[in-house]
Amino acid sequence: MSTIDHQVSRRRTFAIISHPDAGKTTLTEKLLLFGGAIQMAGAVKAKKEQRGARSDFMKIEQDRGISVSSAVMTFEFEDNIYNLLDTPGHEDFSEDTYRVLTAVDSAVMVIDAAKGIETQTRKLFEVCRMRDVPITTFVNKIDRETRDFFELIDQIEQDLALDVSPVTWPIGSGRDFKGCYDLINDRILFMEKGGNVVKDSIQINGLNDPKLDELVPDYLVAQLREDIEMVRAMFPEFDLESYREGHLTPVFFGSAINNFGVRELLRGIGENAPTPRPQEAATRTVESSETKVSGFVFKVQANIDPNHRDRIAFIRLCSGHFKRGMKLKHVRAGKQMAVHNPMLFFANERDIAEEAWPGDIIGIPNHGTLRIGDTLTEGEDLRFRGVPAFAPELLQKVRLDDPLKGKHLQRALEQLAEEGASQVFKPMMGADWIAGVVGQLQFEVLKERISAEYGIKVHFEQTPAYAARWVMGDDPLEIKKFRDTNQSALFEDHDETLVFIARNAWHLETAQRDWPNLRFESTREQNMVVT
Repeated sequence: MSTIDHQVSRRRTFAIISHPDAGKTTLTEKLLLFGGAIQMAGAVKAKKEQRGARSDFMKIEQDRGISVSSAVMTFEFEDNIYNLLDTPGHEDFSEDTYRVLTAVDSAVMVIDAAKGIETQTRKLFEVCRMRDVPITTFVNKIDRETRDFFELIDQIEQDLALDVSPVTWPIGSGRDFKGCYDLINDRILFMEKGGNVVKDSIQINGLNDPKLDELVPDYLVAQLREDIEMVRAMFPEFDLESYREGHLTPVFFGSAINNFGVRELLRGIGENAPTPRPQEAATRTVESSETKVSGFVFKVQANIDPNHRDRIAFIRLCSGHFKRGMKLKHVRAGKQMAVHNPMLFFANERDIAEEAWPGDIIGIPNHGTLRIGDTLTEGEDLRFRGVPAFAPELLQKVRLDDPLKGKHLQRALEQLAEEGASQVFKPMMGADWIAGVVGQLQFEVLKERISAEYGIKVHFEQTPAYAARWVMGDDPLEIKKFRDTNQSALFEDHDETLVFIARNAWHLETAQRDWPNLRFESTREQNMVVT
């Protein structure tokens, strides 16, 4: 086995997705704990003696107890290297999650045992399905009041049209919850409440082993035997091929807050989740075993360190052995760039990356050179596909409290727009910039971040804007004619792509009817056009 094949075989790059409050950030913390990356797991809403969750590093995240930006964390566990991407659960920040899912090879779906499949879970799952991303399911909070477990499994099957293969099964539930039965290895896992102590599993010889009667309370043992027999009769055995093709999900039960089931989940990912997969470029498929370096930007984060106004481009390496200091071609710009200070991330902490391999996520400090969707290679003109930009659903004018800070505002808006969570549109006529977002909460976050990170006070005002659409066409003369006759409704986004903002549905329909040779797009590929 070549060095590159060996390094690829050790890597698992995955995202954690869920509806808000299912316990996703807590699970992330506990995975890091098991990976030895942290000594004490953080709490999402930290009391004085607790520290905050590592993956929620922005002040607004800590204040509100929600994740608004995805975080990248790398750690080792049992000889595998894990690149974990924690994503925002709140639907107002789902675009960040969609783009993160372009950079992973598998995902862990966290479900609240009392609530089952919720709206945002369903949406994120569909994105995974479109990309054939294999899903591992973690049913969380089983030490609290829960729904019937068979009902939960049935819902996953029905709602998501997935085959389900339970790997562990709860012994009791709520206050009576004692642990789980490992169906694959015939072991019993007992829960130790509180602290960071994790009990070792106890090996038994099948359901008829008398040891089972000694270990499990009388009032639960008969139910457990019945449940396991039903599970084995009703659900398919775990099939690796079916899982990797996205048709089957293994299900683990646990309680992240009590560290229960987390180790088994991590081992399951290590044993079953795919190693770095081939990536689709516009001209060909790039294999992870190729020797030439290639990668794409799937996320830009401004102001991780607010003191330095920094911007970090997050790169998913697709192939090759990356070394610090090497020169790579920035394909969109057509220029070479030397990568002197690449970083590996642990939430907001960072280390210089001397080297990296396919599947790894590295950060490159930049000042606006690299944008979401950009490709870096050792020379080949590759353009990786599938990193989306979405038309915003809500549009408002941005107004300065101090009109003299116009240039400062422009810089702040453009830098934050590079992250992809919000969009800004510069008018072809007039001075009023328009901000576009997916959900109302994003306006609040944008306002707070502009104030905290740039020292500028702004407010947002309603504007007669119904929808934003990117204007695309094959004939430059047609586009020029459209620009000349519709100036008042035209804007440019931060990529200088032409945007039509319609006042109402009639305005949009009229433009589409009058200009049949132009396309008014609600989604587009990021940075696919050479500038």
